Amino acid sequence: MRKLIIAFAALSVLGGASAPAVAKTDPASDLNEFRQYFYKKFPGIKLQEFSDGIYALDQGRRAEWQLMEEFPSYEDGVNKGRAMFEKYGLASCFKNGGKGIKQHYPYFDKKSGTVRTLEGDLMACLKRKNVDLKAEGLRFGKGNFAAIAAYMAYTSRGEKQNVVVPNDERALAIYERGKQHFYAKRGQLNMACADCHIYNSGMMARGNLLSPALGQTSHFPVWRRKWAKGNESGVKGFGTIQRRYNGCNKQVRALPMMWYNKKKYKYEQHPEYVALEYFHTYMNNGIRLNGPAIRQ
Repeated sequence: MRKLIIAFAALSVLGGASAPAVAKTDPASDLNEFRQYFYKKFPGIKLQEFSDGIYALDQGRRAEWQLMEEFPSYEDGVNKGRAMFEKYGLASCFKNGGKGIKQHYPYFDKKSGTVRTLEGDLMACLKRKNVDLKAEGLRFGKGNFAAIAAYMAYTSRGEKQNVVVPNDERALAIYERGKQHFYAKRGQLNMACADCHIYNSGMMARGNLLSPALGQTSHFPVWRRKWAKGNESGVKGFGTIQRRYNGCNKQVRALPMMWYNKKKYKYEQHPEYVALEYFHTYMNNGIRLNGPAIRQ
């Protein structure tokens, strides 16, 4: 973990993402240090248990969460996501018909030199199928769209996350950009992802228990009670991980990087969030998927 912090400090001094740090990038070493930090911080919690987020840390909250998972609020939404997946014929866009593939996302596409996310590929598929996004209520990151992604995630439950960062300068540069974003302070509150979810993980922020970064990507898309706003069934409570990134930026009073274009009726994936998701998910490699899951 100390190496991660030093690496970020060096990037900052050299000018951020443009710094020539790719040659020194060692994702495997980063992953090992990341895990070891949390093993030391939360002794007794095993790797797979981190997929339960704060419910691995607090037994009282865990008991409440387990009761909610017996009759999960997301169940109807997953069924709706499946119906839409079949209605639009999305299986033809993905390997294995779109089932059991989430554990390999995001991945580096050598041909384009970019990182592809599951939600990015899903939106591209919907457009190729000429689906009327506005008529179908398919806004990137939430609602019906997130319900389809949640259904796809559900078919991968139990699979271990297996994100690959190849020895390719383009992939390593994207990984480094994501790592820098994770440790960079931003917004009026001058906070980084790492401030909440590494250094202060397990502590209280007002009425919320801060979750450890280890295990976070395993349960997305999530169904959040906050997003549902009293609607305890259906798709309203769903959101993708990039929707959550956007919310975090707003909370630290930084500029959100996912924006909604009303004229074109779409949300855009920002390259910064794609890079962050690439780094963040790689740091969760080896942890089994359990999404969608209920979160506060």
